[in-house]
Amino acid sequence: MMRAGVIVLGVVVLLVLANTFYVVNEYDQVIITQFGKPVGDPLSTPGLKLKLPMVQQVHRFDKRFLEWDGDPNQLPTKDKRFIYVDTYARWRISDPLLFFQRLRDEQGAQSRLDDILDGETRNAIANHDLVELIRSTNREPEQTELEEADMSQLEIITDGRDVIRQQILEKTQERTSDLGIEILDLQFKRVNYVEEVQRKVYERMIAERKRIADRFRSEGEGAALRIRGERDRDLKRIQSEAYREAQNIVGQADSVSTYIYARAYNGTADSRDFYQFLKTMETYKNTIDPGTLLLLSTDGEFYRMLKDPRKR
Repeated sequence: MMRAGVIVLGVVVLLVLANTFYVVNEYDQVIITQFGKPVGDPLSTPGLKLKLPMVQQVHRFDKRFLEWDGDPNQLPTKDKRFIYVDTYARWRISDPLLFFQRLRDEQGAQSRLDDILDGETRNAIANHDLVELIRSTNREPEQTELEEADMSQLEIITDGRDVIRQQILEKTQERTSDLGIEILDLQFKRVNYVEEVQRKVYERMIAERKRIADRFRSEGEGAALRIRGERDRDLKRIQSEAYREAQNIVGQADSVSTYIYARAYNGTADSRDFYQFLKTMETYKNTIDPGTLLLLSTDGEFYRMLKDPRKR
């Protein structure tokens, strides 16, 4: 019996010691409660600590940056466009005592953050047009294939996505300041059209691209017609100049050949007769073929040359 009593006493002592000492880690913030009520100041210094056994309880909270990831929501913009908005945020427990009193634990904090962050995001989206959620600045449009009329339709934004994000962050920080929470950052993960609006946007983009392509095609066809016209005009001019030059050369050649013939065959009577004979034979060759029927007069030149080519 005595041995059993010693064992029981040892177990009790161990339980008391186990409930007396606790360790605070580097990433912990600790609140001690006694009968459910906080006692003392929050502890964040790492090390071995003491508490009243069985009476006091340790509540640990992470002092590192924590993640909040919102669910994608379908939200209407100010200009009545429905879009999907997906956001995420980073937060930390800035006041563990206030956090414990208001929210108890991280699960309760996540639920409250869902209400606050989603609500402020919805309000901000509803107070701004879609173009302000897509663009961040009024950048100078680049001169591409867009016409001046198209470029003039680019809307001027007053806020922009970064300003809207900052507005949401400031409002959520105000609403969470009394919860022991500090919202460190909030970002848009994704902003996209709903399927029906997305289809209409794609159709409009395709129509715009086709319109620009048709304009390019029309300009190309006009340029092609102009180039072909200039080519035909230049070709006719070149051909005309070449024909004129060729005729000029032929005329000069005929003049030279005539001069040469005149000098060659105009020296004596025999040379002139021989020249006349050659020209006559050339004429016969060019005018008479095997199927030609000639009716010659005895007084004709052809008959005389055929009868006696030596007589003139």
